Amino acid sequence: MIQPETQTPPRICVLGGGFGGLYTALNLTQFPWETTPKPEIVLVDQRDRFVFLPLLYELLTGELETWEIAPPFTELLADTGIQFHQQAVSRIDLEAKTVYFSQTDSLVSSLASDALTYDYLVLALGGETPMDIVPGAADHAIPFRTIADAYQVEERLRSLEQSDQEKIRVAVVGGGYSGVELACKLAERLGDRGRLRIIEMGDQILRTSTDFNRGAARKALSDRQVWLDLETRVAKIEADAITLVYRDQDDVLPVDLVLWTVGTKVADVITQLPLAKSDRGQLKVNTKLQVLEYPHIFALGDLAESFDATGQRVPTTAQSTFQQAQFAAWNIWATAGNEQGHGGTERPLLPFRYQHLGEMMALGLDNATLTGLGITLDGPLAHVARRLAYLYRMPTLDHQIKVGLNWIAKPVRDLLSVG
Repeated sequence: MIQPETQTPPRICVLGGGFGGLYTALNLTQFPWETTPKPEIVLVDQRDRFVFLPLLYELLTGELETWEIAPPFTELLADTGIQFHQQAVSRIDLEAKTVYFSQTDSLVSSLASDALTYDYLVLALGGETPMDIVPGAADHAIPFRTIADAYQVEERLRSLEQSDQEKIRVAVVGGGYSGVELACKLAERLGDRGRLRIIEMGDQILRTSTDFNRGAARKALSDRQVWLDLETRVAKIEADAITLVYRDQDDVLPVDLVLWTVGTKVADVITQLPLAKSDRGQLKVNTKLQVLEYPHIFALGDLAESFDATGQRVPTTAQSTFQQAQFAAWNIWATAGNEQGHGGTERPLLPFRYQHLGEMMALGLDNATLTGLGITLDGPLAHVARRLAYLYRMPTLDHQIKVGLNWIAKPVRDLLSVG
């Protein structure tokens, strides 16, 4: 008897395990695949953990634990059918539809070689913090984008807190959301011992935010005695000093810790691709999030210059990337189904429509702002609402339940420990 030929399942390779990559992969598992066999979904990231970036600041104040905001991919993806490979991408061959990886010592990859072919590719590698803008930044400043960054800041803070110096001087470069949230959290942690300043080139903090958020942030910074250096640029960073320029006047200030929150650059592996790019090096995509000239490649998040169906430029925020992941997953599912000829009716690809749902920002312990959908909140109530909104956005139901139960039990544990 002649056995029927086994068809190789199409492979969807997702590069990057942040909001864009992880949530696209998870959304792909929710669709009813008529293809036989079902597609193989592979998620690749050079790190072993997903990071819920909006809550990264809470690690520095001890409000949250690492496992809550940075669960391992192997734990998140258990029972989802998604394969995870911890690898660093070194090169992508567009014509051969092959991704090449650097040699690693990863224990969470079953790859037999340093390459992986794909039928559909999702580029969601996120951005990197440029540390070469100012002399000395790469050697003496710390970015704040990854768990490793948070650990490095924590180690430095502990060393300073255990020292006998009277004041701990911290400079936060950048007056955007990251800089403001970071400064407020550190001011709470260091208390009267801290001497914090935000350095911003513009004439105001949170330039793209609402007046309500900006006003609440300025009050929170003032209440915590965080100094604002507006219309000021950083000229040089040294081991124990930072040189600022204000109205063509140099000012050298002593500093113990410099945190860099300015700028985002696209990874070299993306900029090297022979694809249409914006002036910032981002890949140009159509409204379906497909890379121009390569309909089997989808790009989203920080590395893509995207305009939605209304012609609106899509901001590179966690909120927009989360929404893009839903559309990218649908369009991959529709494309794969249409090409395989299963399901009868051809499915349309959906143009991305960005919906701005508002803003949330932490301004210290038990203090936050929340704006959007006709609501404006600040203070403890906004803090609770922010936590609940982010709990709902966490990647899997299982993780949501674990974190939610821990948050409910924490006040009881704290009360018992005091008693």
